[in-house]
Amino acid sequence: MWAHVHGPLEHDAPNHDRGEEWLVIDAADGTVLARTQTRTAAAGSVHVPHPDPGQMGLTIGEGQDGSPLRWGKWDDHALIVHSFGDEDRVLLGVSPSGDRLLTVTHDQDLLAVHLVADGSVVAELNADVLPPHPAFEEETTDDEAQAFFDYEGGFVDENTLVVGTVESDEEFGTGRHWLVDAVRMQLIDQITYPFEVPGLPKALGDGTWYTVSNRDHALHIWAL
Repeated sequence: MWAHVHGPLEHDAPNHDRGEEWLVIDAADGTVLARTQTRTAAAGSVHVPHPDPGQMGLTIGEGQDGSPLRWGKWDDHALIVHSFGDEDRVLLGVSPSGDRLLTVTHDQDLLAVHLVADGSVVAELNADVLPPHPAFEEETTDDEAQAFFDYEGGFVDENTLVVGTVESDEEFGTGRHWLVDAVRMQLIDQITYPFEVPGLPKALGDGTWYTVSNRDHALHIWAL
């Protein structure tokens, strides 16, 4: 089990550093197997799992100060942590194979696919390729009309992404969802649903994704 916490822990010495730490914990008895400082000041954080439970992504929100991304590897003996993305990438998902990561920049204008092995960027998609929402009016300023990516998205399957522009679309109407070619990082198409779908798409990695109804009373699973 992985946990991002603010130290010190219960049994730490009084002079232990009070910074944030990333822990690997034995789920059976709560023993801390490994720990390391993240060198962050989180307003919040989200774990993004890898198919191998010995690996884990941690995306950390620091408000306007940035969004550090940490990638951890635990081999039953040592915890190794890498920092990806120059403290400016939000981790959205991991491919079904576990070989690639999907991120969006903190200012939400650039999607990227990275290699898990070293964090290097292999392909990117800029938000300027997104068409304005159909309901936007000509008198709207260019900045207001420009769509940007949400802090949610992921791999529908190994070669296809689902992402949203819900936040930037909300003043014009229902937010849009998009399919993206994960290899070429090109838009495939806007998703057309049989009824209005609010909220964000959440990829499941098996060829499907899901959405939640406006009143949170229904969950819909969609397939390619």
